[in-house]
Parts: sequence; structure tokens; C-alpha cells
Amino acid sequence: MTELPDLSIEFVQALLPFIAVGFLAQLVDGALGMAFGLITNLMLVGMVGLAPARASANVHLVECFTTAASAISHIIYRNVDWGLLARLAIPGMIGGAAGAYLLSNIDASLARPFVMAYLAGIGVYLLWRAWRLDHGPPRRAPRMVPPLGLVGGFLDAAGGGGWGPIVTSNLLTQGASPRTTIGTVNTAEFLVTLAISASFVTQLGPEAFSTAVIGLVIGGLLAAPLGAIIASRVPAGRLLVMVGMMLVASSVYSLWLALA
Repeated sequence: MTELPDLSIEFVQALLPFIAVGFLAQLVDGALGMAFGLITNLMLVGMVGLAPARASANVHLVECFTTAASAISHIIYRNVDWGLLARLAIPGMIGGAAGAYLLSNIDASLARPFVMAYLAGIGVYLLWRAWRLDHGPPRRAPRMVPPLGLVGGFLDAAGGGGWGPIVTSNLLTQGASPRTTIGTVNTAEFLVTLAISASFVTQLGPEAFSTAVIGLVIGGLLAAPLGAIIASRVPAGRLLVMVGMMLVASSVYSLWLALA
């Protein structure tokens, strides 16, 4: 009779770090429309200590549910450019599966510095994008969409996140319509995430998915209503600067620890 409460307490204690990670990541993602994968992967690898492949696998399994809900909403509200979707999703799925395969088959100690350096680079990119919000050049039609999808999918899987910042930001700065770009990229992300998760399952097996998934989902659900409030009160540029600085500082510190 005394063992069940102990096991229950241990289980809840194991969930708490992942709930906190999911809460913070969804808070930012709800306000910006991106960065859930980046923040969760940064914290799971750099702070919780999961191996990069396991962290990315758990993040993408959670995103299968969140991106499905997002895709349905965008389809209902006719925010999807189906031609752009095909040009993005197919290369993105190929790149995502390749990235998951690579990350699953290299040593975790080798992957960790790469992932931290990648996340720091994305942080710098977000800082640049925040500046472009106020200093952007005249818009033009998007170019080289399939290669963008291929690279975005690969880096999203290998780095644990980045599809939204890489693909959405690139298309918007090229001059694509914000409404259809965001809707199409988010819908494509569901298909890319499915391909990445399937690749991780085949490479790592179901045992790679742990209590992290449950904790991330709980934290994300708790934070979801607050993201919209932040979005309505804090300028997008300021949020991008905050996220970019957090990614750069945390990633550089984790990279220094990994190489020390």
C-alpha cells in the first residue's frame, strides 16, 4: 500500500521539468507562432540533459499533435496555398527523414556541440529578423521554394527545431503573403513532423519516447491560453529579440560546457 504513492510522487517529479519546458516553449510559440521546437530542444538537451536524438524525437512526437490542430484550423479558414504546400512539404519530408536518420546514428557527444551551435545560429537569425521587421526591403515573389523546404526539414530534425523560423521567415522576407505563408508553412509542418517522427521510430524504437512527451503536452496545454494574451500586448519584434538572445546565450554556454 505504501509503494503506490511513492511511485506516483516519483512519476510527478519526473514530469515537472518537462511540464516547465513545455509551458515556457508554448508561451513563446503562442505569442510568435514559432519557436516551440527550438526552445524545447534547447532546454531538453542543454538543461535536462537528454541526448540530442531523444530530445528531437520527443519534441517532434508532441508536435505531431500541435501541428495537426494548427493545420486543420488553417485549412478551415482557407489560409493554405496548395501549390506552395506541395513544393514545401515533399522536400521538407525528405529532408526531415534524412536529418532524423543522421542524428539517430551519430554519437550523442558529437551531436550535442553541433545542436548547440545550430541553435545559437538560429538565435542570431531571429535577432536579424527582428531588425528586418523595421528595416525590410521591398517585397518580392518567393524563390527556390523546394530547396528551402529540403534544408528546413533537415535542420528541423537534426537540430530539434527551426522549421518555422527558417521557412516562414525566409518566405515572408521574400515578399510572400503573410496569411497564406503562415498557414501553408504550418500545414506543411504537420507532414514534415510526421515524416521525422516515423524516421525516429524506425531508428531509435518506441523506447526513445519517454515521460517527456506527457510533460511537454501538459505544459503546452497550460500555457496555450496565455500565449494569445502576450501576443496582443508585446510587439513581435521585442519577442523575437528576447527569444534570439535567450537562444544565443544558452546555446553558447551549453556549447562551452560540451567542448570543455
